[in-house]
Amino acid sequence: MAVVTVIVAFYRHTAPGNPTTVALTFLLAVLVVSATWGLLYAVFLAIIATLALNFFFLPPVGTFTIADSQNWIALVVFLTTAIIASQLSERARREALHATQRRKEIERLYTFSQRLLTTENVPELLNAVPKYVAECFGVRTAAVFVAGRADIYRSGPDVHGLDAEQLKSVMVRGEPAIGASGQNSVAPIRLGVQSVGAIGVSGGLLSLEILEALGTLIAIAIEHTRAIEKLGKAEATRENEKLRSAILDSVTHEFRTPLTSIKASVTTLLTTNELGAPEHRELLTVIDEESDRLNRLVGEAALMAQLDANQVELHRQPHHISEAIDRALEESKQTLGAHPVKTDVPESSPLIWIDLERITDVLRQLLENAGKYSPSDSPIYVSAEARDGELVVSVADHGPGIDDFEQALIFDKFYRGKSERYRVQGTGMGLAIAKAIIEAHGGAIGLVSQLGNGSVFHFTLPLRPAAAE
Repeated sequence: MAVVTVIVAFYRHTAPGNPTTVALTFLLAVLVVSATWGLLYAVFLAIIATLALNFFFLPPVGTFTIADSQNWIALVVFLTTAIIASQLSERARREALHATQRRKEIERLYTFSQRLLTTENVPELLNAVPKYVAECFGVRTAAVFVAGRADIYRSGPDVHGLDAEQLKSVMVRGEPAIGASGQNSVAPIRLGVQSVGAIGVSGGLLSLEILEALGTLIAIAIEHTRAIEKLGKAEATRENEKLRSAILDSVTHEFRTPLTSIKASVTTLLTTNELGAPEHRELLTVIDEESDRLNRLVGEAALMAQLDANQVELHRQPHHISEAIDRALEESKQTLGAHPVKTDVPESSPLIWIDLERITDVLRQLLENAGKYSPSDSPIYVSAEARDGELVVSVADHGPGIDDFEQALIFDKFYRGKSERYRVQGTGMGLAIAKAIIEAHGGAIGLVSQLGNGSVFHFTLPLRPAAAE
């Protein structure tokens, strides 16, 4: 009514116009109202505009009487044109709204599908799906049931009406149950033609298409996650088999070597009666040394298992690091052979709280490593210095060096350098044990190496006063 009043006042008092101009202005107003508020308002405006055009602009002016038959035709054409234009405008408006709604639904489905790809195991996925549905589609609550699982996965504790029986019933029937606005709606989760579960929402109205799309996406995500789990398990099984083979090969070889030496020495002692005292003593020395080596191998394996299970208890006491270095040098004397060892440990180095036996094991592993992989007469350097609240201990050699790729793997269990694993004996447990012991002390271990120029293994131990222990 206001629009009609404004148009009539404008053409009657401000800018007088002929009936054709007024009719086109009214038609424009009808189109604007139709596009803005809908068909009902536009039809009402078209009727009022027709009456106003007749009363104010068609002769005789001021009456609803039409003197000229041509004006009847003009009024009917105007009204018909206004209504048809309103319908077309309303249709375009509805289609635009529908397209906008579909675009938003597709965006929500895309966001939902992206979230489904962030989980890597089925229980985690099923726990997260109801929450994702509630967040992406603006419903109050959501619930998911999957065949073969006893639990109902919900977005929250307040899920009215979405009980297990309703979800199971929809899954069995394979038919959705769509509630009215604000009520519960449930749709099956389908993988192909097979129903594998049901998805229910409450507190929001979703179209049948969206519910079916949700069910399909959830089913695909479940199968995708299961496939990833199976692939991961298969890969883990293959890796376990490779690791088992590597362990058996390495450990068997390491155990067989001292056993062979012991067996040969004992056989010689038992079968030969003409051995002199020096030969007799040499064979017994071999038996003694190889027995110690065998015992150490068993001890390393047991220690590795204890460290993995976090069952190793550290007995920390204040010690000078030179105590551990001296003990490690004594225990590694046979492995080091002709290697000259140069130490640089300041007498002013502070006491540190350590398990002396374990830190000695770490140093012995690093020294023996340096001795095995370095030329027989090359020097080995051991140094220690206090720096930034830590004691840094380093063992340097002149070995072949380690490339960048292997540096990231060298402290893994049973890993041995690809270029040296067949030339130098070892189980691949030593550096893994050293890393576990240092980390149990609150420190870190690492290395700096360059191919052809040797390696420097270093570890840190925190400096703590006796009162802190």
